[in-house]
Amino acid sequence: QVQLVESGGGLVQPGGSLRLSCAASGFTLDYYAIGWFRQAPGKKREGVSCISSSDGSTYYAASVKGRFTASRDKAENTVYLQMNSLKPEDTAVYYCVLRLRRSWYNWLADYEYDYWGQGTQVTVSS
Repeated sequence: QVQLVESGGGLVQPGGSLRLSCAASGFTLDYYAIGWFRQAPGKKREGVSCISSSDGSTYYAASVKGRFTASRDKAENTVYLQMNSLKPEDTAVYYCVLRLRRSWYNWLADYEYDYWGQGTQVTVSS
């Protein structure tokens, strides 16, 4: 059974940094894409970043580009999200997502992902 376990969330002041981790397990074939979504209170889920397994291409939402960096340890099936220069509007529950289907996909669409983690809360506040 596929499992995605996030960690690293918490409370941080504006301008601060956090690093999220996601440990993926339970799949026998290589995943096709792995990434992060977030959902703030009263808002719909938003794609944050995605890493393509085939060539390591990494995609970012415009709202986080230049501040967030996604990376992965392929051997350990772990993906990270380094978040710098955090803003109050980054406050949300962050979800690790994984896609097994090997076909073209719109990385910003939540329905494209087959598995979701339980989420980790990130709060940016002074």
